Amino acid sequence: MKLQQLRYLVEVARRGLNVSEAAQALHTSQPGISKQIRALEDELGVEVFVRQGKRLSALTEPGKAVIEIAERVLAESANLKRAGAEFADEKLGTLTIATTHTQARYALPPAVAAFKRRYPGVRLLIHQGNPVQICAQVIAGEADLAIATEAIAERPELVSLPCYQWNRCVVVPPRHPLLKARPLTLEALAAHPIVTYDFAFANRSLVQKTFEAKGLAPNVVLTALDADVIKTYVELGLGVGIMAKMAFDAKRDRGLRAIDASHLFASSTTRLGIKRGAWLRGYVYDFIEQFAPHLPRAQVERAARGTEAPHYEL
Repeated sequence: MKLQQLRYLVEVARRGLNVSEAAQALHTSQPGISKQIRALEDELGVEVFVRQGKRLSALTEPGKAVIEIAERVLAESANLKRAGAEFADEKLGTLTIATTHTQARYALPPAVAAFKRRYPGVRLLIHQGNPVQICAQVIAGEADLAIATEAIAERPELVSLPCYQWNRCVVVPPRHPLLKARPLTLEALAAHPIVTYDFAFANRSLVQKTFEAKGLAPNVVLTALDADVIKTYVELGLGVGIMAKMAFDAKRDRGLRAIDASHLFASSTTRLGIKRGAWLRGYVYDFIEQFAPHLPRAQVERAARGTEAPHYEL
């Protein structure tokens, strides 16, 4: 039995039993994967996959157990490599953070700058995507950390740690009628076309539900994955924007005005996700504490090794 065979099994399962996609992801050939999976099944004495001709159609019951074990073995293999690297040189390596545009653009820069000053020899990679994508990257071992407001707490494979709370603002062009609405109400807001976040973001759903609770049907004319796009289309006159308050900078966004909307919508919590049971390099814990000072290494380690994440008051 070889680790490579286990990688093939897990990747095929992860790719929805598509051997071609798995081969492409692993930079190998489809026949090579099929041959190695057959060899492993022969060694184990069970079939992992149900086959219809040459096509894989489902996991067998023994196969489900084999995949779970293979995932654990591969995770511990990765942990062994990280542990070796930790003791070889604690200030060299790579830190990969998967996050959304808003976090990368507005929340992470101070922590990133401080981290690079302390660890100049560590290569820092930031992968941007929507919440579902960034969770998948951490689960697959393609990133060390996920940082987002959405999805992390819903994935049992991840330990979810709260970082900070935030709320929203409404952005409008200068001299917009809403600037005279004191206080701003949902009814006044619903009277205008709205530009806000894409459906991939739970805070879009929160906004929608807030309107619906008041019996209002907002006219959402455009959705976007990041606040900068929202601001661009508000400047073009397509509507009024609802976005994270942290994404508005009066000095940079001189062509817009922001109206606080924290009294209209419930606050949201940005969370940090790590793979349950993962071994993290020492500098990863340092980055976490730099970004969220209430999450020191000892507490994060206990959360990663335990079955439940600790609860913090923010």
